[in-house]
Order: sequence, then structure tokens, then C-alpha cells
Amino acid sequence: MNGAEATWLTEGTRMHMHHGPIDLVIGADGPASARDIAFRAGWARFQTVLPELVAELPVLRTPADPYDPVLPQPASPVGRRMGHAVSRFAGPCFITPMAAVAGSVADEIRDAMLAVAPGLTRLYVNNGGDIALHLTDGQRFRIGMASLGDQSAQMDGVVDLTRADGIRGIATSGRRGRSLSLGIADSVTVLADNAAMADAAATLIANAVDLPDHPAVRRERAEEHDPDSDLAGQMVVVDVGPLSAPQIAGALASGRARADEFVEKGLIRGASLLLQGQVEICGSIAPQKIAAGSPSFRTDEVA
Repeated sequence: MNGAEATWLTEGTRMHMHHGPIDLVIGADGPASARDIAFRAGWARFQTVLPELVAELPVLRTPADPYDPVLPQPASPVGRRMGHAVSRFAGPCFITPMAAVAGSVADEIRDAMLAVAPGLTRLYVNNGGDIALHLTDGQRFRIGMASLGDQSAQMDGVVDLTRADGIRGIATSGRRGRSLSLGIADSVTVLADNAAMADAAATLIANAVDLPDHPAVRRERAEEHDPDSDLAGQMVVVDVGPLSAPQIAGALASGRARADEFVEKGLIRGASLLLQGQVEICGSIAPQKIAAGSPSFRTDEVA
């Protein structure tokens, strides 16, 4: 495994950090002295994250079970974030701490930077589209959202966030993303109090967008695609053929029901669900906050 690397994208305000599967883009606004100390702290913490996670992968790949008091718990700071996030959703649904890994890493680096530089006015840590945010009064983020077709992603929606919205984490999951999925959603984007919670919720909502036993949906065992997957033994979706409008609506309704449940319990603030051109939106992602077009897939443009 190559060592951690860091490169300035915009001197003093925007940095790229990379280590193995972790790929961060970090942007910070505020006094130059605060930015300098924040990026130094973020880089120092980033270099230790991956070794910590690798050391406890067996625990992080263990399905969460809130009713098993002797289940081994993660020990590293990021691992504990992962475990805490998925424990809020654990129950009848299959989920492991790995469902919150990207969001938890983003939260960890954001908090490491803020701990030494509380004077930052804006900060984002974007881990492949799962984003941890920080805003002060009078500041805002405009976050681009994209729909991903068979060939390419197209930016077609924007969410405006202020500190008053209380949203500090955004994450996206689905079968067109980086990870395997149990459901057929092209993508599900979730807004929550932190990125770890958003990450876990997006995974479960995307899994709920489904048409069980439908002939247009092809599934294979997860380990056939990734021998190290935490979904080993689960049937993941590998292809979805064309669906009728009622079929799409039915699958989205299943995911919407789960998203509504999470909103009602206060676990997330809102969600956007996309399947073959149809969109369902619930919670704090209000239609008037989104530019024309289908709001979904990658939250990878922050301004």
C-alpha cells in the first residue's frame, strides 16, 4: 500500500488528500492563519486513519445487531463513529459499520481541523461525494447534485445550505455508486446532522428501493464481485433492465417509506431517491431548494 499523499488544488484554501481507497477534497475559508493550522491538523490526522481502519476490518465488516451485547465494537475513533452511526439504524435490516465508513472519515477530518481552528468560516471535507460540512452564521454552501446515466454524470440540481438548516453531512448511495447495493436505486442522496449518519441512511434507503424477484433485476453474490466485501453472502444487484412507470413508482415508494421513517425518527433531515429518471424527495430537500432537473447522484461540487 502506498503512503498518504497531499496536494494543494488551490494554495491555502483547497487540498486533495489520498491514501489507498480514501480520496478527500477539502476546502476551507477563514483567516489565513486558521486555514494553515487547520490543514496541518487535517493532514496529520489523515495519515493515521487508514492504518487504524485496516487493523480492525473484521469488526467493521460484522453485521450490526443492537440486541447482541457481546458483539465486538470498533476501537478506533473513526471505527467508533461508524459503529455509532449504524447502531442508530440497526434492527431487521442488514447493515455493517462499513456502510458509514466514507462519511465517518469525512466527519473525523472536519472535526480534527475545527478542533485547532474554530475561526474557520466554512469547511467541507468531500470523501468521494460523502461530505462533512461546517458553516458559520452568514455563510452558505451551494452543493451540486447530479444524475448518473449509463454513460456519464450530468449536473442538474443545486441545494443551498446555511447554518440554520442544521445539516452537517451529505452522502449518496446506490447501485451506480462506488459500492455494491442490495437495491435497484440509481442513487439516493441523504442530508443529515453528520456525514456518518447520512452515509448509513443512504445505504439502507437505497437498499429499500427494490422489486424483489423481478425478472428485469439481475443479482449475484457480493463475494463474486468483491471477495473482501462486507456484504459477503448477500445478493447484490448487478443489472436492472427497463422498468415500466408503475414498477419504478412502486420501487421508489418502498424506498420513500424507509426515508420517511428515518425523517420522522429524527435520524435524517431529507432524502432524494432516483430510479430510471423518476425522483422522490422527502424531508428537508424541498423542491424550491433545487434547480430544475432531477436532483440526485453525486454531491461532488461544492461552492
